[in-house]
Amino acid sequence: MGKHKSKYQKDDRSKKSNSPVKAKKHLGQHFLNDESVAERIGNTLTTNGYNNIVEIGPGTGVLTKYILKEGFNLIALDLDTESIEYLNTHFSLEFNSKISKMSSFKIKEADFLKTDISILFDGEPLAITGNFPYNISSQIVFKAIENRHLVPEFTGMFQKEVARRICEKEGSKAYGIISVLTQAFYDAEYLFTVPPEVFNPPPKVDSGVLRLIRKENYTMPCDEKLFTRIVKLCFNQRRKTIRNGLKSMGLPTEITSNEVFQKRPEQLSVNAFIELTQLIETSL
Repeated sequence: MGKHKSKYQKDDRSKKSNSPVKAKKHLGQHFLNDESVAERIGNTLTTNGYNNIVEIGPGTGVLTKYILKEGFNLIALDLDTESIEYLNTHFSLEFNSKISKMSSFKIKEADFLKTDISILFDGEPLAITGNFPYNISSQIVFKAIENRHLVPEFTGMFQKEVARRICEKEGSKAYGIISVLTQAFYDAEYLFTVPPEVFNPPPKVDSGVLRLIRKENYTMPCDEKLFTRIVKLCFNQRRKTIRNGLKSMGLPTEITSNEVFQKRPEQLSVNAFIELTQLIETSL
């Protein structure tokens, strides 16, 4: 790092400053302090099919102002009391005075993973975005998947390795459980990489920004719980063939003799896993 400058720092709007809120290690906080990156992340939202947005971990609000669009409603969720107090004191009133009366902005002290998101906007569709704490980012994605009937779009920043894994296709060593379970319901796109030096404190790794757009048909044409079980069993022994990975299921020979059982899990596309689940369903 040292004196090396990222490409983002060349933008006149990219200003570095000490964070007014102390980052808490136990919350996985790394505050973004580059305006051009924040604006770029805010612009990842397409705003198609929804009027409500949930931001997870607003911190000091650097990203927040680029998320709220004209005519949209934003709820920012954070667990950090200091961040909540800062936003309410130095950000919320000023921000609310500048936005359209057609929009609304609320800050809530809440744990997203424990929040019933259906009550945030009375059951209306919502997009999820944010600079996600690395330690819970995968859990955030899985919760979005569970609530996919409410979540047509999901964007945000992860540890680069995790963002890549979510968007990876079959044939790659990075392709795994979260890749398959996410892409079964969403079209996943890796957008851009963000270097450590635009954060305070800087993380030890690069970050990656992605976008998930819910598929038009996001229902599962097979038993969803069985599908999830099969995907997890296969990738938990990813070096083995599908036959060996699913050995504990005690499947009959007439099923396991199918050529798909000779393959390894990273060779199967999402649709192939769906077809595998449908095949196994016939024997149960």
